[in-house]
Amino acid sequence: MMTRREWLKIAGMSAGAAAFPQTGSARDDKAATAEQWDCFELTLHGPSDENPFVDITFGAQFRLGSRTVSVPGFYDGEGLYRVRFMPDQPGAWTWKTESNASALNGHAGTLRVMSAAKDNHGPVSVAHRFHFAHADGTPFFPFGTTCYSMGFMGEPWETQTLDALRTAGFNNVRLCLMPKGQGSRPEPALPFVRTSADGIKPEEFDFTRFNPAYFRHFEQRILDLLRMGIEADVILFHPYDGWGFRNMTAEADDRYLRYAVARLSAYRNVWWAIANEYDLVKTKQMSDWDRYFRVVSEADPSNHLRSIHHSKVVYDHSKPWCTHASLQEYDFERSEERRRAWGKPIVYDEIQYEGNIARRWGNLSAEEMARRFWLATVRGTYASHGETFITPPNEPVWSDGGKLRGHSAPRIAFLRKLVESLPTTGLNEFVDAYYLSAGAPGELYLYYFDTHALAEYDFPLPAGVTFLATLIDPFAMTMQELPGTFTGKTKSSGNVTDENAGQSASGGTNHIQLPGKPGMAIVFRKV
Repeated sequence: MMTRREWLKIAGMSAGAAAFPQTGSARDDKAATAEQWDCFELTLHGPSDENPFVDITFGAQFRLGSRTVSVPGFYDGEGLYRVRFMPDQPGAWTWKTESNASALNGHAGTLRVMSAAKDNHGPVSVAHRFHFAHADGTPFFPFGTTCYSMGFMGEPWETQTLDALRTAGFNNVRLCLMPKGQGSRPEPALPFVRTSADGIKPEEFDFTRFNPAYFRHFEQRILDLLRMGIEADVILFHPYDGWGFRNMTAEADDRYLRYAVARLSAYRNVWWAIANEYDLVKTKQMSDWDRYFRVVSEADPSNHLRSIHHSKVVYDHSKPWCTHASLQEYDFERSEERRRAWGKPIVYDEIQYEGNIARRWGNLSAEEMARRFWLATVRGTYASHGETFITPPNEPVWSDGGKLRGHSAPRIAFLRKLVESLPTTGLNEFVDAYYLSAGAPGELYLYYFDTHALAEYDFPLPAGVTFLATLIDPFAMTMQELPGTFTGKTKSSGNVTDENAGQSASGGTNHIQLPGKPGMAIVFRKV
């Protein structure tokens, strides 16, 4: 199992360093400094009577040269108004506020933005059509997990979740912004003001008044993840609440989305998941989900990644506001078909769960969970982990947060370390290969033999190119550098296929003895 020091090395940090934003700030008209891709926060005092959440409009214009970025602000309670901005370019920016309240309108100042520090690679976006990279070009390979409730479940479980994530090796976490039921655990804090003591029905909440403390607490979890170099895939809607938040009006939905975006979009590790299992929210139509995408994309000046997750009805991910596909599937063999249809990266965000509960989706072995990550990888896609083991009374399962109990996480981390060590910005599937494989033609070949127990194989490497080979046992987490170098054989006539490689050819060293056990892998790197 990889140590924390090894993972910090992968992330480009020393053991004593932390990837935490040095957040700039300014109050009224003072000059300020900030780092590229960090959060600059402007705070002003303004009206607190009536209902500032709906009565007051507030935002700022940030300018660098001829470029202007409009940034929405938000009310944070107790007469405080904030604008958060993630500057994406170094330089001397200026800003000016806009509001329908005189106390908030027309404030101006300067913001000196410095170049990003070595460990600040910026937000993640789509790269090379089917893959991801940070804003500075550093490749990003999502190896995610699911902790739905880590932003509102309370202690000691939130601390347990963070402690586990520090060493687990995941670099992406799916978490809900709206609360979900806690079972026998205490009710979480809620994002809206109650209008009755019970507050268990939609009509018993004031959906025009947010609870700023709820959102401030959630933001701290986002920053905790950022410290660890982990992306936060923020789920905006889901069908699991017991308070009727999924049944809000269209006006309330849109207001909530704009408020969430104004608060969170300046954090560089945020992704937007419009919903989890959107098709189980029966009060919404497809037009609603399309509108939510548009609201989020129009409100977000940082243009973070956007997806939506399904239960049975797959969303049309080819729609322009959707940046990548988020699937509850494990039929990885359909990946090429989906790439052709959508032209976007694919993340299999729910491939069932490692665990031992009675539900069919919740009792995968560690071997099977790790296997599915390998299958996703050699299909040129990505996957997310989940875990649902039976826990002691009142303790959560990992899919909500708490303690990590399974054995697949270190195997997934082993695969992540391998992929990040390869000289590529993304592994592309070799669609017609005889055995599952991905890489870059002529440069890199990663084979995964899955259930096949090969004792030998003539690998169809390109002739005239020299490779080093490493034999991999994915579950034992071992790598064996094979002696010598390898190259393909020169064709003597016709085409050399995977089935007859080495039979109608001459020269080359592509024949390799294999252990004769299932689940093995091998990678060839060009010398």
